[in-house]
Amino acid sequence: MDFQFWLMAFIILVVMEFLTMGLTTIWFAIGALTAFFASLFGVSFWIQIILFLVVSLVVLVVYRPLAVKYVNSRRTKTNVDDLVGKEAKVTEKIDNLNQTGRVVLNGMDWSARTTIGGTIDVDTIVKVVEVQGVKLIVEPVISEGVSSFDSGVAQQVQ
Repeated sequence: MDFQFWLMAFIILVVMEFLTMGLTTIWFAIGALTAFFASLFGVSFWIQIILFLVVSLVVLVVYRPLAVKYVNSRRTKTNVDDLVGKEAKVTEKIDNLNQTGRVVLNGMDWSARTTIGGTIDVDTIVKVVEVQGVKLIVEPVISEGVSSFDSGVAQQVQ
């Protein structure tokens, strides 16, 4: 009778894993499978429970980090993810209070807001720190002796 309990637990946990794909319940399914085989050999129910808990926790602690690393390594970044850290040129004064501001980045026009208070003037070079929907969140790039940007070349202040 114990084997039926563990078999049902195994099936339920595997189905839950397929539904969520969160790499959470699969480790407990492995523990349930171990307890199922132990029940087939007539091991007492308390030992089956201990086997289930120990195997589940060991497999969870040892193999989950490896599985998460392997699964996440296949994640491809979208084009928007690549914008963070890039520099852009302000084409319309950025003013969070008035909800205005535009920048050009990679030849594309973006709505922009700043992380700092106040405003950022036209022709200022800014760095993208975050993307929120269709808005770039930017901060000014501080370069000693550089005041403007023209055709991709910084010009020294006279």
